[in-house]
Amino acid sequence: MFDIKKHVLATTFTVFALGGAHALAQDAPLAADGKLSKQELAAILLTAEQQLTLLAETATKKYLPVIQEEGINMPKAWMLMEDGETVKGISLQGQAEGAPPEIRIVMYRSAIKSLARRGLINAAAILYAGTVAENDDTKALVIEHEHRLGVSANKVVGYRKEKDRIVWGEPFTEKKPFEWFYEAKVTKNPS
Repeated sequence: MFDIKKHVLATTFTVFALGGAHALAQDAPLAADGKLSKQELAAILLTAEQQLTLLAETATKKYLPVIQEEGINMPKAWMLMEDGETVKGISLQGQAEGAPPEIRIVMYRSAIKSLARRGLINAAAILYAGTVAENDDTKALVIEHEHRLGVSANKVVGYRKEKDRIVWGEPFTEKKPFEWFYEAKVTKNPS
């Protein structure tokens, strides 16, 4: 899902500098050299996975009425607060009036980045739905999510409407650049 080596430093920084030490297992103290053991890293990643699952499930339930409507499905976003349990919607407060879905997604990404960089949230997700291809009626829900502990992906789930309910297909997860919480490392081109 992601390259652990690239995220160990970010995770270490997050745990200590941003006050996420509670994410570590209580019975797994850090080694004297300050490096994370495999068990500590596993505990951190488990916390991120559990919090992202909570966020995705909550956001999907709240997004269902949007999917069930006919017409254009506007994107919506949610954030997981610092306590790791509270999920809140992100409002664009009328700033996106008349904006197409693609622009709203960009606006949500900017809002999330602002909140994340100030250390106000643990995770965020943007949900949007639409057809898979122009000449195809296959519909899919995309859950774009990121956690401050280094987990970032796009989950795509096909679905179809049957009367008053949604029938979900098998989810597919693809890599997404980690960009909301920290600046990506810029590599110089040796030329």
